[in-house]
Amino acid sequence: MARKITADPGKHAVLELDRFLPYRLSVLSNRISQDIAALYAERFALSVTEWRVLAVLGRYPDLSAGEVAEHTAMDKVAVSRAVTALLKSGRLKRGTHGQDRRRSVLVLTARGYRVYDEVAPLALAYEQRLLGALTASERLALEHILDRLEQEESQVGTGNG
Repeated sequence: MARKITADPGKHAVLELDRFLPYRLSVLSNRISQDIAALYAERFALSVTEWRVLAVLGRYPDLSAGEVAEHTAMDKVAVSRAVTALLKSGRLKRGTHGQDRRRSVLVLTARGYRVYDEVAPLALAYEQRLLGALTASERLALEHILDRLEQEESQVGTGNG
């Protein structure tokens, strides 16, 4: 006969996930990313990670894969896989840095820019629909809060806080 095992929450710390900021931000971010992915995934055969690589390189050309990973806070292995897929699909090309020939950089191709130029406005429109639920003062407050949290995370995340 199987014995029923139950946890005794009184003996453990309680982490209210529904109120825990990192969890809430992660879930919201994942949901937003999935919503935006629905705009481009099937049409352009892009993963979320591949789109993020295109988006970063569309804004900041001539970055290395490591620099893309830093900009996105994504795992270097995931970025590397996305870069490989984008190189194979002809959306990226690898070049060398103008002043340092030993440094490899990534650049969107014309095909990559065509995707970027179609998806970026869709992503921006999605953002505007989300932000449209907020008043102008709430949008400013959100921007300020996000800036402050990013600043604090950079202190806490490195053990300097």
